[in-house]
Amino acid sequence: MNSKIKGSIYGLLSEAFYGMNPLFTLPLYAAGMATNSVLFWRYLMALPILALMVRLRGQSLKINRRLIFPLMALGLLMGYSSLALFLSYRYMDAGIASSLLFVYPLMVALIMTFFFHERLTLQTILCLIMAGGGIYMLYSGGASGSTLSAAGTLLVMSSSLSYAIYIVCVNFPVIRQIPTIVLTFYVIAFGWIIFGASALIEGNLDIPTTPTLWLITIALALLPTVVSLILTTMSIQSIGSTATAILGVFEPVTALFFGVLVFGEHLSLSDIVGLILILVAVCTVIGGENVSRHLLRIKKLFPKRNR
Repeated sequence: MNSKIKGSIYGLLSEAFYGMNPLFTLPLYAAGMATNSVLFWRYLMALPILALMVRLRGQSLKINRRLIFPLMALGLLMGYSSLALFLSYRYMDAGIASSLLFVYPLMVALIMTFFFHERLTLQTILCLIMAGGGIYMLYSGGASGSTLSAAGTLLVMSSSLSYAIYIVCVNFPVIRQIPTIVLTFYVIAFGWIIFGASALIEGNLDIPTTPTLWLITIALALLPTVVSLILTTMSIQSIGSTATAILGVFEPVTALFFGVLVFGEHLSLSDIVGLILILVAVCTVIGGENVSRHLLRIKKLFPKRNR
């Protein structure tokens, strides 16, 4: 199996696991836990899991001092992305929030275009327009016909941007030299600083009160956190930032699946149309040159006639 196929599989699995966030987060919210507390335990409990994985692989957590600040920046980006997304769940259905988050692949494409001089094609511009239309459809028509919260939408967009920057930065040469699991450990560790500091400042930390809530918290730390981040890094290092981001097509599908079937969330026709527009936009980007090639073939079927 070549690296491109492996990288694509890693990316798809990563997004499927990341889409499980609402499955474990909403029950903790229902139990009365605050957002910062949920994220505090999510990140903290992920650390020993990662440390054990590093140990079992015979690797070391020792890193060069010059890597501390880049890793801290990555951790803060990931931590903020998680915080903004989890806060948005309090303003809108989790499935819709995760669908809005789905624009991050297009943000990655724009970042790579404007800051790393990748060519912005007409196809990408059209995809951005479709994605924008999809966001508008999601924003303007909830299941009850009411407009989605502006605060929730801004939170998701900021989460998406933070995650997009993270994906681009993970592919920097200075970061690629770090073993995947070690990198994930430090990203989680520095990301946890946000929630640890918040708990100290607020002087209030909610603790899971039942064995079931502890199991849910462990699952939240393991699946959409540890497993998803490791697979994301492996995918980025195999097929690059833009291709990995584009595979985010499967993340909102997972989130909507759990949101509708497990939590009884409802989708209006406007929601469905908006989601389809976003999916089509990103799937078109996925096709890349193949889409352009097929469009060219279609164009050749209708040659210009000499007048």
